[in-house]
Amino acid sequence: MPPLLFLHGAYTAAWCWQERYLPFFAAAGFHAHALSFSGHGGSRRRELLDSYSIDDYVADVAAAVAGLPAPPVLIGHSMGGFVVQKYLERHTAPAAVLMCSVPPQGLASSAVSMFFGKPKLLLDLNRLMSGHQVALDSLREALFAQPVSRDDLARYYRLAQPESHRAIWDMTLFNLPHTGHALASLPHGRDDLLVLGAEHDLIIPASLVEMTARSYGVGATLYPGMGHGLMLEADWQKPAQDIVDWLRRRF
Repeated sequence: MPPLLFLHGAYTAAWCWQERYLPFFAAAGFHAHALSFSGHGGSRRRELLDSYSIDDYVADVAAAVAGLPAPPVLIGHSMGGFVVQKYLERHTAPAAVLMCSVPPQGLASSAVSMFFGKPKLLLDLNRLMSGHQVALDSLREALFAQPVSRDDLARYYRLAQPESHRAIWDMTLFNLPHTGHALASLPHGRDDLLVLGAEHDLIIPASLVEMTARSYGVGATLYPGMGHGLMLEADWQKPAQDIVDWLRRRF
């Protein structure tokens, strides 16, 4: 089996994978790694966060891949899924998994959906991006459709952080992926791409997950009753096991 490299979404870092996914995949026999992009978690120079672009995050992935004994399967959540798509424009990978990923068409549709459906959530995400405090219930609404304890929610809030405005603009308009290049970087094209989403995701709605899947000519798996934070939800093991089963069929 190739190693696995997990890539986090906006406002988070490698910690979102460490609690459940890394131990789960290690127990399933995989060498599993998680990367914090520049300015995130314990990575370099958080004070320069707003200067980092999506291309900088792609460079982080390339550096991490170079340090592994074999090319890894890339598993990206939300912004991390967008970074996977951009990475595949210029690099190869044995396979890739997009979880609640920003679609190749960018964040504009997501922002419009929240503006009309959840304007307060959109406002709070923008406040969080700039380092302001938001209510715990906003974090719950953004990530969870299933029950989560107040203690866990408070812990995730303490670990959350601002996001690069430059990276957000890249995902909205200025640096969108070329789907054909990405598919050409996988050994068997669309057969090596898995697209997953959540029924009650308010940030990347199911319709956008399906749009991503259509863009790459694959099907999408949507998890009933789950929200954006697939790796932290109560039913986190369902998508995790599906990824394991898919990888075992591929390799």
